[in-house]
Amino acid sequence: MQVALAQLSQHLQRGLSALYVLHGDEPLLQQEAADAIRTTARAQGYTERSSYTVAGAHFDWSAVLAAGGSLSLFADKQIVEIRIPSGKPGKEGSVALQQLAESARGNDSTLTLVMLPRLDKATRTGAWFAALESCGTSVQIDPIERGALPQWIAQRLAAQGQRVAAGEEGQRTLQFFADRVEGNLLAAHQEIQKLALLHPAGELSLAQVEAAVLNVARYDVFKLSEAVLAGQMARVQRMLDGLQAEGEAEVLVHWALSEDIRALKRVKDAMNAGRPLPMALRENRVWGAKERLFERILPKASDAALAQLLQSAHTVDGIVKGLKVPDWPTNGWACPGADKARPGAAFAQRGQIICRRGRR
Repeated sequence: MQVALAQLSQHLQRGLSALYVLHGDEPLLQQEAADAIRTTARAQGYTERSSYTVAGAHFDWSAVLAAGGSLSLFADKQIVEIRIPSGKPGKEGSVALQQLAESARGNDSTLTLVMLPRLDKATRTGAWFAALESCGTSVQIDPIERGALPQWIAQRLAAQGQRVAAGEEGQRTLQFFADRVEGNLLAAHQEIQKLALLHPAGELSLAQVEAAVLNVARYDVFKLSEAVLAGQMARVQRMLDGLQAEGEAEVLVHWALSEDIRALKRVKDAMNAGRPLPMALRENRVWGAKERLFERILPKASDAALAQLLQSAHTVDGIVKGLKVPDWPTNGWACPGADKARPGAAFAQRGQIICRRGRR
Protein backbone atom coordinates (compact mmCIF):
# COMPACT_ATOMS: atom_id res chain seq x y z
CA MET A 1 0.00 0.00 0.00
CA GLN A 2 1.22 3.49 -0.86
CA VAL A 3 0.66 6.45 1.44
CA ALA A 4 1.55 10.05 0.63
CA LEU A 5 3.89 11.71 3.13
CA ALA A 6 1.27 14.38 3.85
CA GLN A 7 -1.22 11.64 4.78
CA LEU A 8 1.14 9.65 7.03
CA SER A 9 -0.08 11.28 10.24
CA GLN A 10 -3.71 10.39 9.48
CA HIS A 11 -2.66 6.86 8.55
CA LEU A 12 -0.86 6.38 11.86
CA GLN A 13 -3.92 7.59 13.77
CA ARG A 14 -5.98 4.85 12.13
CA GLY A 15 -3.50 2.13 13.11
CA LEU A 16 0.01 0.81 12.54
CA SER A 17 1.16 -1.45 9.74
CA ALA A 18 3.62 -4.20 10.52
CA LEU A 19 5.96 -3.00 7.77
CA TYR A 20 6.92 0.49 6.55
CA VAL A 21 9.15 1.43 3.62
CA LEU A 22 10.43 5.02 3.45
CA HIS A 23 12.23 5.92 0.22
CA GLY A 24 13.48 9.27 -1.01
CA ASP A 25 16.40 11.70 -1.11
CA GLU A 26 15.29 14.18 1.54
CA PRO A 27 17.00 13.18 4.83
CA LEU A 28 15.07 15.61 7.04
CA LEU A 29 11.63 14.53 5.86
CA GLN A 30 12.60 10.86 5.97
CA GLN A 31 13.89 11.24 9.53
CA GLU A 32 10.70 13.03 10.60
CA ALA A 33 8.55 10.32 9.03
CA ALA A 34 10.58 7.62 10.80
CA ASP A 35 10.28 9.51 14.11
CA ALA A 36 6.49 9.73 13.69
CA ILE A 37 6.28 5.97 13.12
CA ARG A 38 8.55 5.23 16.12
CA THR A 39 6.56 7.56 18.41
CA THR A 40 3.27 5.91 17.48
CA ALA A 41 4.81 2.46 17.88
CA ARG A 42 6.24 3.23 21.33
CA ALA A 43 2.83 4.46 22.47
CA GLN A 44 1.45 1.07 21.44
CA GLY A 45 4.01 -0.97 23.36
CA TYR A 46 6.87 -1.40 20.89
CA THR A 47 9.53 -0.78 23.51
CA GLU A 48 12.53 -2.56 22.02
CA ARG A 49 14.42 -1.37 18.96
CA SER A 50 17.22 -2.81 16.86
CA SER A 51 18.86 -1.19 13.85
CA TYR A 52 20.85 -2.58 10.90
CA THR A 53 22.71 -0.74 8.14
CA VAL A 54 23.35 -2.69 4.95
CA ALA A 55 26.89 -1.85 3.87
CA GLY A 56 28.46 -3.82 1.06
CA ALA A 57 27.82 -7.19 -0.53
CA HIS A 58 28.92 -9.18 2.54
CA PHE A 59 26.24 -7.96 4.91
CA ASP A 60 24.88 -10.72 7.16
CA TRP A 61 21.16 -10.86 6.39
CA SER A 62 20.68 -13.84 8.68
CA ALA A 63 20.98 -11.52 11.69
CA VAL A 64 18.14 -9.37 10.36
CA LEU A 65 15.93 -12.38 9.67
CA ALA A 66 16.62 -13.73 13.15
CA ALA A 67 15.82 -10.39 14.80
CA GLY A 68 12.16 -10.69 13.93
CA GLY A 69 11.81 -13.80 16.04
CA SER A 70 13.91 -12.80 19.02
CA LEU A 71 12.49 -10.63 21.79
CA SER A 72 14.13 -9.85 25.10
CA LEU A 73 12.60 -10.97 28.40
CA PHE A 74 11.49 -7.41 29.07
CA ALA A 75 9.64 -6.65 25.83
CA ASP A 76 6.82 -8.24 23.91
CA LYS A 77 6.94 -5.88 20.92
CA GLN A 78 9.90 -4.55 18.96
CA ILE A 79 10.93 -2.29 16.09
CA VAL A 80 13.46 -3.62 13.57
CA GLU A 81 15.00 -0.91 11.37
CA ILE A 82 16.90 -1.66 8.18
CA ARG A 83 18.81 1.09 6.39
CA ILE A 84 20.00 0.44 2.83
CA PRO A 85 21.91 3.63 1.85
CA SER A 86 22.76 2.36 -1.63
CA GLY A 87 19.22 1.22 -2.41
CA LYS A 88 20.75 -2.04 -3.69
CA PRO A 89 20.32 -4.97 -1.27
CA GLY A 90 21.99 -7.47 -3.61
CA LYS A 91 20.82 -10.94 -4.50
CA GLU A 92 20.87 -12.31 -0.95
CA GLY A 93 19.26 -9.16 0.38
CA SER A 94 16.52 -9.32 -2.22
CA VAL A 95 15.56 -12.79 -1.05
CA ALA A 96 15.78 -11.75 2.61
CA LEU A 97 13.57 -8.68 2.09
CA GLN A 98 10.93 -10.79 0.38
CA GLN A 99 10.99 -13.16 3.37
CA LEU A 100 10.68 -10.22 5.77
CA ALA A 101 7.76 -8.86 3.76
CA GLU A 102 5.94 -12.18 3.91
CA SER A 103 6.61 -12.60 7.63
CA ALA A 104 5.13 -9.14 8.28
CA ARG A 105 1.65 -10.33 7.35
CA GLY A 106 -0.37 -10.49 10.55
CA ASN A 107 2.71 -9.90 12.72
CA ASP A 108 1.68 -7.77 15.69
CA SER A 109 4.89 -8.23 17.70
CA THR A 110 7.47 -6.82 15.25
CA LEU A 111 7.29 -3.57 13.32
CA THR A 112 9.81 -3.49 10.47
CA LEU A 113 11.00 -0.13 9.13
CA VAL A 114 13.02 -0.14 5.88
CA MET A 115 14.70 3.13 4.84
CA LEU A 116 15.96 3.64 1.30
CA PRO A 117 17.22 6.48 -0.91
CA ARG A 118 15.36 7.60 -4.03
CA LEU A 119 14.80 4.58 -6.26
CA ASP A 120 14.70 4.43 -10.03
CA LYS A 121 11.79 2.87 -11.90
CA ALA A 122 13.57 -0.43 -12.48
CA THR A 123 14.22 -0.87 -8.75
CA ARG A 124 10.64 0.08 -7.79
CA THR A 125 9.31 -2.61 -10.11
CA GLY A 126 11.75 -5.26 -8.82
CA ALA A 127 10.57 -8.31 -6.89
CA TRP A 128 11.91 -7.31 -3.47
CA PHE A 129 10.45 -3.79 -3.51
CA ALA A 130 7.14 -5.01 -4.89
CA ALA A 131 6.97 -7.52 -2.03
CA LEU A 132 7.64 -4.84 0.57
CA GLU A 133 5.04 -2.53 -0.94
CA SER A 134 2.36 -5.20 -1.22
CA CYS A 135 2.84 -6.50 2.33
CA GLY A 136 3.39 -3.15 4.04
CA THR A 137 3.04 0.60 3.68
CA SER A 138 5.28 2.52 1.30
CA VAL A 139 5.94 6.25 1.69
CA GLN A 140 7.74 8.11 -1.10
CA ILE A 141 9.55 11.18 0.20
CA ASP A 142 10.12 13.80 -2.48
CA PRO A 143 12.23 16.94 -2.07
CA ILE A 144 10.53 20.29 -1.51
CA GLU A 145 10.71 22.07 -4.85
CA ARG A 146 11.98 25.64 -4.97
CA GLY A 147 8.56 27.05 -5.80
CA ALA A 148 7.02 25.41 -2.73
CA LEU A 149 9.87 26.28 -0.37
CA PRO A 150 8.56 29.69 0.85
CA GLN A 151 5.24 28.13 1.87
CA TRP A 152 7.05 25.26 3.60
CA ILE A 153 9.13 27.79 5.56
CA ALA A 154 5.97 29.71 6.52
CA GLN A 155 4.33 26.51 7.79
CA ARG A 156 7.38 25.61 9.87
CA LEU A 157 7.51 29.09 11.34
CA ALA A 158 3.80 28.90 12.19
CA ALA A 159 4.36 25.59 13.98
CA GLN A 160 6.69 27.38 16.42
CA GLY A 161 4.42 30.39 16.81
CA GLN A 162 6.17 32.75 14.41
CA ARG A 163 5.15 34.40 11.15
CA VAL A 164 6.28 36.97 8.62
CA ALA A 165 4.47 40.20 7.85
CA ALA A 166 1.41 40.08 5.66
CA GLY A 167 1.52 41.16 2.03
CA GLU A 168 4.47 41.95 -0.17
CA GLU A 169 6.94 42.45 2.68
CA GLY A 170 6.23 38.99 4.03
CA GLN A 171 6.64 37.45 0.59
CA ARG A 172 10.02 39.18 0.22
CA THR A 173 11.05 37.79 3.59
CA LEU A 174 10.08 34.24 2.63
CA GLN A 175 11.79 34.53 -0.77
CA PHE A 176 14.98 35.79 0.90
CA PHE A 177 14.83 32.88 3.35
CA ALA A 178 14.28 30.38 0.51
CA ASP A 179 17.22 31.77 -1.48
CA ARG A 180 19.49 31.26 1.54
CA VAL A 181 18.50 27.63 2.20
CA GLU A 182 17.56 26.22 -1.22
CA GLY A 183 18.65 22.62 -1.71
CA ASN A 184 19.52 22.11 1.96
CA LEU A 185 16.32 21.32 3.84
CA LEU A 186 18.06 20.06 6.97
CA ALA A 187 19.94 23.34 7.30
CA ALA A 188 16.69 25.22 6.57
CA HIS A 189 15.09 23.41 9.50
CA GLN A 190 18.00 24.40 11.72
CA GLU A 191 17.77 28.05 10.65
CA ILE A 192 14.04 28.06 11.44
CA GLN A 193 14.75 26.62 14.88
CA LYS A 194 17.40 29.29 15.41
CA LEU A 195 14.79 31.99 14.83
CA ALA A 196 12.73 30.50 17.65
CA LEU A 197 15.71 30.85 19.96
CA LEU A 198 16.55 34.40 18.90
CA HIS A 199 13.07 35.91 18.76
CA PRO A 200 9.83 35.43 20.69
CA ALA A 201 6.61 34.15 19.14
CA GLY A 202 4.96 36.62 16.83
CA GLU A 203 5.86 38.50 13.68
CA LEU A 204 9.37 38.44 12.22
CA SER A 205 10.67 41.38 10.19
CA LEU A 206 12.80 41.09 7.07
CA ALA A 207 15.68 42.68 8.97
CA GLN A 208 15.50 40.05 11.70
CA VAL A 209 15.52 37.22 9.14
CA GLU A 210 18.37 38.80 7.15
CA ALA A 211 20.46 39.12 10.31
CA ALA A 212 19.83 35.58 11.51
CA VAL A 213 19.64 33.25 8.51
CA LEU A 214 22.96 32.03 7.12
CA ASN A 215 23.54 31.28 3.46
CA VAL A 216 23.45 27.47 3.57
CA ALA A 217 22.01 26.85 0.09
CA ARG A 218 23.28 23.83 -1.81
CA TYR A 219 22.84 23.39 -5.54
CA ASP A 220 23.13 20.63 -8.09
CA VAL A 221 23.50 20.75 -11.85
CA PHE A 222 20.11 19.16 -12.49
CA LYS A 223 18.26 21.91 -10.64
CA LEU A 224 20.45 24.41 -12.49
CA SER A 225 19.25 22.90 -15.75
CA GLU A 226 15.60 23.34 -14.76
CA ALA A 227 16.22 26.93 -13.67
CA VAL A 228 17.85 27.68 -17.05
CA LEU A 229 14.86 26.30 -18.94
CA ALA A 230 12.47 28.23 -16.70
CA GLY A 231 14.26 31.49 -17.46
CA GLN A 232 14.96 32.22 -13.78
CA MET A 233 17.95 34.48 -14.36
CA ALA A 234 18.58 35.64 -10.79
CA ARG A 235 18.30 32.11 -9.43
CA VAL A 236 20.63 30.75 -12.11
CA GLN A 237 23.22 33.37 -11.22
CA ARG A 238 23.08 32.30 -7.57
CA MET A 239 23.32 28.64 -8.52
CA LEU A 240 26.32 29.15 -10.79
CA ASP A 241 28.08 31.14 -8.07
CA GLY A 242 27.23 28.43 -5.55
CA LEU A 243 28.37 25.57 -7.78
CA GLN A 244 31.64 27.36 -8.52
CA ALA A 245 32.22 28.09 -4.81
CA GLU A 246 31.53 24.45 -3.94
CA GLY A 247 34.13 23.29 -6.46
CA GLU A 248 31.72 21.62 -8.88
CA ALA A 249 33.47 20.40 -12.03
CA GLU A 250 33.02 22.71 -15.02
CA VAL A 251 32.66 19.64 -17.26
CA LEU A 252 29.65 18.41 -15.30
CA VAL A 253 27.93 21.81 -15.35
CA HIS A 254 28.51 22.10 -19.09
CA TRP A 255 27.27 18.55 -19.68
CA ALA A 256 23.96 19.24 -17.94
CA LEU A 257 23.32 22.42 -19.93
CA SER A 258 24.48 21.02 -23.27
CA GLU A 259 22.29 17.93 -22.84
CA ASP A 260 19.26 20.21 -22.72
CA ILE A 261 20.44 22.14 -25.77
CA ARG A 262 20.86 18.92 -27.74
CA ALA A 263 17.45 17.70 -26.61
CA LEU A 264 15.82 20.99 -27.64
CA LYS A 265 17.44 20.74 -31.07
CA ARG A 266 16.36 17.10 -31.56
CA VAL A 267 12.76 17.81 -30.59
CA LYS A 268 12.65 20.92 -32.78
CA ASP A 269 13.98 18.91 -35.74
CA ALA A 270 11.29 16.28 -35.13
CA MET A 271 8.62 19.01 -35.06
CA ASN A 272 9.94 20.37 -38.37
CA ALA A 273 9.64 16.87 -39.80
CA GLY A 274 5.93 16.83 -38.92
CA ARG A 275 5.96 15.19 -35.51
CA PRO A 276 3.45 16.58 -32.98
CA LEU A 277 5.23 18.13 -30.00
CA PRO A 278 3.96 15.55 -27.42
CA MET A 279 5.15 12.68 -29.63
CA ALA A 280 8.52 14.33 -30.27
CA LEU A 281 9.03 14.80 -26.52
CA ARG A 282 8.23 11.16 -25.75
CA GLU A 283 10.51 9.88 -28.51
CA ASN A 284 13.37 11.95 -27.08
CA ARG A 285 12.68 10.81 -23.51
CA VAL A 286 11.72 14.26 -22.23
CA TRP A 287 9.18 14.10 -19.41
CA GLY A 288 8.31 15.44 -15.99
CA ALA A 289 9.23 19.02 -15.16
CA LYS A 290 11.37 19.38 -18.27
CA GLU A 291 8.50 18.29 -20.50
CA ARG A 292 6.43 21.26 -19.35
CA LEU A 293 9.36 23.63 -19.81
CA PHE A 294 10.10 22.33 -23.30
CA GLU A 295 6.44 22.75 -24.25
CA ARG A 296 6.69 26.42 -23.34
CA ILE A 297 10.03 27.07 -25.05
CA LEU A 298 9.95 25.14 -28.32
CA PRO A 299 7.00 26.78 -30.12
CA LYS A 300 8.84 30.12 -29.86
CA ALA A 301 12.43 28.95 -30.36
CA SER A 302 13.84 29.53 -33.84
CA ASP A 303 15.95 26.98 -35.69
CA ALA A 304 18.74 29.56 -36.04
CA ALA A 305 18.84 30.25 -32.28
CA LEU A 306 19.02 26.55 -31.41
CA ALA A 307 21.70 25.94 -34.04
CA GLN A 308 23.75 28.80 -32.58
CA LEU A 309 23.34 27.40 -29.07
CA LEU A 310 24.47 23.98 -30.25
CA GLN A 311 27.58 25.49 -31.84
CA SER A 312 28.31 27.47 -28.66
CA ALA A 313 27.92 24.31 -26.58
CA HIS A 314 30.48 22.61 -28.83
CA THR A 315 32.88 25.52 -28.32
CA VAL A 316 32.46 25.55 -24.54
CA ASP A 317 32.96 21.78 -24.47
CA GLY A 318 36.50 22.35 -25.72
CA ILE A 319 37.13 25.23 -23.31
CA VAL A 320 36.16 23.26 -20.19
CA LYS A 321 38.51 20.51 -21.40
CA GLY A 322 41.43 22.93 -21.68
CA LEU A 323 41.34 24.09 -25.31
CA LYS A 324 41.85 27.73 -26.23
CA VAL A 325 39.40 29.33 -28.62
CA PRO A 326 39.91 32.80 -30.15
CA ASP A 327 37.57 35.46 -28.77
CA TRP A 328 36.44 33.14 -25.98
CA PRO A 329 37.70 33.17 -22.36
CA THR A 330 40.03 30.41 -21.22
CA ASN A 331 38.12 30.03 -17.95
CA GLY A 332 35.05 27.83 -18.30
CA TRP A 333 33.14 29.94 -15.75
CA ALA A 334 33.71 33.19 -17.65
CA CYS A 335 31.47 34.79 -20.25
CA PRO A 336 32.70 36.35 -23.50
CA GLY A 337 31.86 40.02 -23.63
CA ALA A 338 30.04 39.91 -20.28
CA ASP A 339 29.94 42.73 -17.82
CA LYS A 340 32.64 41.81 -15.32
CA ALA A 341 30.55 43.18 -12.47
CA ARG A 342 27.89 40.55 -12.95
CA PRO A 343 27.97 36.83 -12.22
CA GLY A 344 27.37 34.29 -14.97
CA ALA A 345 23.90 33.26 -15.96
CA ALA A 346 22.07 30.85 -18.19
CA PHE A 347 18.51 31.81 -18.79
CA ALA A 348 15.54 31.47 -21.08
CA GLN A 349 13.69 34.50 -22.36
CA ARG A 350 10.64 34.51 -24.63
CA GLY A 351 11.10 30.83 -25.31
CA GLN A 352 14.70 31.14 -26.53
CA ILE A 353 17.53 29.78 -24.39
CA ILE A 354 20.38 32.24 -23.89
CA CYS A 355 23.47 30.88 -22.14
CA ARG A 356 25.82 33.28 -20.42
CA ARG A 357 28.45 32.39 -17.90
CA GLY A 358 30.54 34.92 -16.01
CA ARG A 359 32.07 35.72 -12.70
CA ARG A 360 32.31 38.75 -10.48
